[in-house]
Amino acid sequence: MSESVIPVIDYASLNEQSTRLALDEACREWGFFQLVNHEMPAGEIAKLLDAIRSFFSLPQSEKAKISRTDQNPWGFFDQELTKNTPDWKEIFDYGPEYGDTHRPVWPEQLPEFRQAIEAFYKNCETLAFELTEVIGAVLGASPGLLSSLFQPEHTSFVRANYYPVCPNPESPTDISTPMQGHQGINHHTDSGLLTILLQDAAPGLEVYKAGSWHLVEPLEDALVVNIGDIAQVLSNDRYHATLHRVRASSTSERYSVPFFFNPAYSASYQPLSSVVETDQRPLYTAINWGEFRASRAAGDYADIGEEIQISDFRL
Repeated sequence: MSESVIPVIDYASLNEQSTRLALDEACREWGFFQLVNHEMPAGEIAKLLDAIRSFFSLPQSEKAKISRTDQNPWGFFDQELTKNTPDWKEIFDYGPEYGDTHRPVWPEQLPEFRQAIEAFYKNCETLAFELTEVIGAVLGASPGLLSSLFQPEHTSFVRANYYPVCPNPESPTDISTPMQGHQGINHHTDSGLLTILLQDAAPGLEVYKAGSWHLVEPLEDALVVNIGDIAQVLSNDRYHATLHRVRASSTSERYSVPFFFNPAYSASYQPLSSVVETDQRPLYTAINWGEFRASRAAGDYADIGEEIQISDFRL
């Protein structure tokens, strides 16, 4: 594992050309960056981490009362698979009410948990739209084009992650899955446009670049941002959704809270015309988000063979 050299982007200067060039380079070279001076209140972040620790400290029987299902994706879950391999973690997923199936559920004994999760969702939603417009501008898209993928209702969600102490952690040096031990989350890319992550002080998140794993060192008051599969498609491979994972630990617990910025189920996306004009030809056919997400989500519950990937849509 190599020392982290993940780029740092200053939110306060996001409208300056030099910062946008740095963000473009970070997306091209790493697919990850740490965002500082993001204006998310430090007090709210502290309350969120405290609330998450309180929730995951509840008895398993209490958490199981609000378990998510294959019909309703919101709630507690502790049997998720990545790369068809069990993760060493517990999660709680929250997103807005949608249709007859997506119904948020909450632990009645922890009202502060709901308040903290909902506040973080709203803060990340605002920040994600801002970052999306900046990324669109850097790629030459007309204002509002990328944001239109998230209308009329986007499908973003917040996930609280808890990584318990693991008796047999195993982190391969390559991109294979553990043979006998466990990882917090096995290597994967995120399927949406971008992810905004709050992590506590315990290290664990790693990104794969140039044949080796690089630790994303927890940086005080920073949020970690990574681009997902949609950004890779839109940019026609100018940007790459980077493989990442979370190492399990035999000595310490870890908590993190990602916000996955996902478009409307009805949205379809393909390489931007502004990028294709430069790259000569599109590298992907159009992808419908609802169909793609349904196929990817099915793999969270059971071994369904090879997970669907954006490479399946490459021309």
